[in-house]
Amino acid sequence: MDAAAPQPLPQSVLFCCDHNSVRSPMAEGIMKKLYGTETYVQSAGVKGELEVDGFAIAVCQEIGVELSRHRTRSFDQMAEWGDDLSSFDLIVALSPASQRRALDLTRHVHLEIDYWPVLDPTGLGEGRAAKLNSYRQTRDQIFERLTNRWGPGREA
Repeated sequence: MDAAAPQPLPQSVLFCCDHNSVRSPMAEGIMKKLYGTETYVQSAGVKGELEVDGFAIAVCQEIGVELSRHRTRSFDQMAEWGDDLSSFDLIVALSPASQRRALDLTRHVHLEIDYWPVLDPTGLGEGRAAKLNSYRQTRDQIFERLTNRWGPGREA
């Protein structure tokens, strides 16, 4: 990322990843903490069958972000519940599969889709301490991406 001036916040952002259980809920929670209600923020996954990952919950609690009440959902569930992807100003894909799915679902809509290559910490590290370290790296990558793009947030 360059040191350009922060961009204005979009009115609405959808973060997406593979299962909506680690990266996209982290991004949703951190963005809400940084920018409050200035932006409508949601997250989804290509699939939505998993619960929020316990390590993701733990490392986000370390920075005051609450994820334990997050309920995972997929793109298909969003559609079933009447959420229209075209109502978002920006979709940020945090995995290659979610980027492909977002591009496919929005091919007839002019919508900005960004891809942020963020580490998938699942399956990394032996033992609790090493796993937590991997999840912290992911959390910190997301935090850095957010603040590089939209500034330090209201808590700075």
